[in-house]
Amino acid sequence: MANSTAVAAQQVSVSSITQNPVVAKRFSDILGKKSAGFISSLVSLSKTQALAKAEPNTVVASSLVAASLDLPIVPTLGFAAIVPFYDGKTKQTLAQFQIMTKGLIQLAQRSGQYKTINVAAVYNGDIKGYNRFTGEIEFDTANLPDTNKEPIGYVAYMQLTNGFEKYLYMTSEELKAHGLRFSQTFKKGFGLWKDNFDAMAKKTVLKLLLSKYGPLSVDTQMQLAIQADQAAIRMESIEDTAIADATMEYVDGVEDVSDVTATEETPEQKKERLRKEKKENPEMP
Repeated sequence: MANSTAVAAQQVSVSSITQNPVVAKRFSDILGKKSAGFISSLVSLSKTQALAKAEPNTVVASSLVAASLDLPIVPTLGFAAIVPFYDGKTKQTLAQFQIMTKGLIQLAQRSGQYKTINVAAVYNGDIKGYNRFTGEIEFDTANLPDTNKEPIGYVAYMQLTNGFEKYLYMTSEELKAHGLRFSQTFKKGFGLWKDNFDAMAKKTVLKLLLSKYGPLSVDTQMQLAIQADQAAIRMESIEDTAIADATMEYVDGVEDVSDVTATEETPEQKKERLRKEKKENPEMP
């Protein structure tokens, strides 16, 4: 009996899970006529080299989050992605839901509460002044940056329809320290932070801005996106398709977005934090 159970477990795949009537209905309830195309994309992605070894339950659960947010999961579109992560504790490859910069902007636009939202790389000479008390940044719009050089930082900006506006600027060094603090893969020299630092830096500064200053209390989709981002999501069973009842495991490290101190950190605090992180990770530059 044990052997037959093991064989049956091995035969479970993303394709077979999505063919389950309960699961198929859940996707249909969420996406309507778009569900067939979404499931087709999901099954195709699950067969790629990157996700082929990932635990199927977490792949489907992550895709249900993307479906609930009405974001496509084709990575090249830049809205959301399902990313594999090998969890050394469970000895399993788990799928993580990852929202991307365009996905965050899309959700903000849908809410109808944002007049303007943007994120950009900052180059040497771009910033004329910064008021640490108000958070306002004065940019030299006449400056023609040398984009062949590495950015010195990244800035996210939002303006709500009620007139409230806010910037969040982080230097490239602060963002590298942030990545090393919250991503186990980056500490080990691989993963999204290593392969595409520019994309992760833009996403991070925008996510932190929205998390700290955006009107999350009335924006349930943005709440879900921020909560589920970088989480390996599990359902108790393949027929348990309620996102509210899902278990979210932050196997690659979880970001604490409740108190962002990127531009408020004193030089002494920064020096001490970097010293501790250097001690924990000797390979850190």
